[in-house]
Amino acid sequence: MNQKTILQIQGMHCASCATTIENALKKEKAIISANINFASEKANLEFDSKKIKIKQIKKIIQKLGYQTNQQKTQGIKQLKKRLIFSSLFALPLIYIVMGQMLGLPIPPFIKESNILIQFVLATIVILACFNLWISGFKNLIQLRPNMDSLIFIGTATAYFYSLALSVSFWLQIQKSPPHLYYESTVFILVFISLGKYLETITKGKTGQAIKKLIGLQPKEATIIKNGQEMKIPISEVKVGDIVLVKPGQKIPVDGIVIDGYSGVDEKAITGESLPVEKRKGDRVIGATINKTGVLRFKATKVGKDTMLAQIIKTVEEAIGSKAPIQLLADRVSFYFVPAVIAMAIFAFIIWIILGQSLAFALTVFVAVLIIACPCALGLATPTAVMMGTGLAAQHGILIKTSKALETAQKVNIIIFDKTGTLTKGEPKVTNILSLLKSMSQKQVLQIAASIEKNSQHPLAQAIVQKAKLENLSFLNIQNFEEIPGKGVIAQSKGIKLLLGTRKLMGQNNINTNSIEKQLAKLENQGKTAMILAQAKNIIGIIAVADTLKKYSKEAVAMLHKLGKKVAIITGDNKRVGQAIAKQVNIDKILAQVLPRQKSEEIKKLQKEGNVVAMVGDGINDAPALAQADLGIALGSGTDVAMETGEIVLIKDDLRDVITAIDLSKYTLNKIKQNLFWAFFYNIVSIPIAAGILYPFTGWLLNPAIAAAAMALSSISVVSNALLMKRYQPKQL
Repeated sequence: MNQKTILQIQGMHCASCATTIENALKKEKAIISANINFASEKANLEFDSKKIKIKQIKKIIQKLGYQTNQQKTQGIKQLKKRLIFSSLFALPLIYIVMGQMLGLPIPPFIKESNILIQFVLATIVILACFNLWISGFKNLIQLRPNMDSLIFIGTATAYFYSLALSVSFWLQIQKSPPHLYYESTVFILVFISLGKYLETITKGKTGQAIKKLIGLQPKEATIIKNGQEMKIPISEVKVGDIVLVKPGQKIPVDGIVIDGYSGVDEKAITGESLPVEKRKGDRVIGATINKTGVLRFKATKVGKDTMLAQIIKTVEEAIGSKAPIQLLADRVSFYFVPAVIAMAIFAFIIWIILGQSLAFALTVFVAVLIIACPCALGLATPTAVMMGTGLAAQHGILIKTSKALETAQKVNIIIFDKTGTLTKGEPKVTNILSLLKSMSQKQVLQIAASIEKNSQHPLAQAIVQKAKLENLSFLNIQNFEEIPGKGVIAQSKGIKLLLGTRKLMGQNNINTNSIEKQLAKLENQGKTAMILAQAKNIIGIIAVADTLKKYSKEAVAMLHKLGKKVAIITGDNKRVGQAIAKQVNIDKILAQVLPRQKSEEIKKLQKEGNVVAMVGDGINDAPALAQADLGIALGSGTDVAMETGEIVLIKDDLRDVITAIDLSKYTLNKIKQNLFWAFFYNIVSIPIAAGILYPFTGWLLNPAIAAAAMALSSISVVSNALLMKRYQPKQL
């Protein structure tokens, strides 16, 4: 049995740490997929729970030297303590070294014991940051070096080289005071600690959208039991409970209103700015705010099944998934650290061969190790994805995978399902034609409604609703059969009855030529005309019309402005499709398409080189949503459509299709910016640290400056992602 889970991981210091954990988990056959997100410090896992347990997975991670499910705040506190403690001893050492260079006042006793004091202060700082050394050394000897390994090699080399010179001086083997690197060791460790502390804080800010969503849910609910109001913890609310919500209170769980009238602020969930009217029969969403009146509703979804819980789960899974563009950064990060160690050794040897001193070559060696930054590469994609998916959720758009985020901006043709997507999906009967003198319009309606009362199709429901309004009784129907995309067949008193399209009539050898003009007239008005036949005779026509959704026309115009083609797909005939297409200015009409044929139509467009997005809301749209390069499901649609769609629009607003595409493009641009600067930084900084400018300028990079540059590179990548907070959806 497959199970999904998300684990919090502590102790990752760079992208190669994430890759190490990921590779170790993927070696386990029972683990189906493992995505480790360095930015969010989470593992998104899918595994066979019969073959492996969560405890065993945690042990695999812990054996690699990382902790699971430790609170992030603990990690931040530890980093802060380490930074403060190491700084207390680093600052005096830096003052001593800089003071000697700049002629600052230094007490005589310090001058006399200068080397000893430097050694003691540097040793204390190393002990304060010793976990970096342990992590670096452990990963190095296990042949999976990470960022800590670079820091360990660089600072240990500088420290032990300085210690060897100090001992040589104390034993009077060397007479003159040597040039030491204690301050470089200290500088590097303090800057690394500062960088990690700031990086952790800024990384935390990229996940604020999730934190806001989690914080929306109230802690208590008021239920009515035995006529009495009772306050209970939200975790104790059960499906079927009657919940009372007063003005100003948050709605605790999802449900259906059974009594009352109010305006509800749904902005936090759907992004809708204006309060939404709620009355008997309307759906309410947990974590939204009741504004004006008192509402009583029956709880339909509680706990992990509420819309808010599903949104949080979806966003977390999207953050944990990997965009195709991230694979490049992952591959580079995997080989990056060993390559840097090799470059540092190569630079060291070259300078020795060229006749430079050991101290010079050592400075280059340490600088190359310290300035390299796989962290920036590892953070480039996930931080932008975290911000992008979080922003989308705030605008009422659920992006379920990073792949969808990357695909959306490539789409060049958007296909809209007609009924329930472009139109409201609430059709009404507009025309009833009797083709027999002996039969009234009411009789035609009665027969049609009697057949359709067994169908759940929106058109069928419109006919049944019309009959109920006319107070008509229903006939006794037998042998009901629904033919998807064509109509229905039944029997009454042994007589065969048919209601549906020309195709249905043709398959049953009923000629429709005599009514073609009447059908065409209705269809040219955008109405769906259904033919009613009794035995082999056509006895009537019922026309049903659906109205466009509020923003359908505007959404199509905005897509055209973005340079996208727009198509409509419908089971109706071409005339009905053309009438709707004319109203909203759609480019392509795919008419008379049966539910099972929708995915085939999408395949045809894909073979022509198109990147296709499908927007739908019904069960019959699910195969098409799955076939499309990008499936976009309406939140007002069926659970099947929402499950299949890679993007879910919580609001019933088609303009969100444009926002999803635009936000996708915006996020991908940020990812590209981050990757460019991360690659650019490393490509430029490593040669500089290796001393490439020295023959021309006589300037050599100080390892302490290299440490500062490395820390700033990671922070700059995360800060660039944080700038995404300024995003505003496109306006027409």
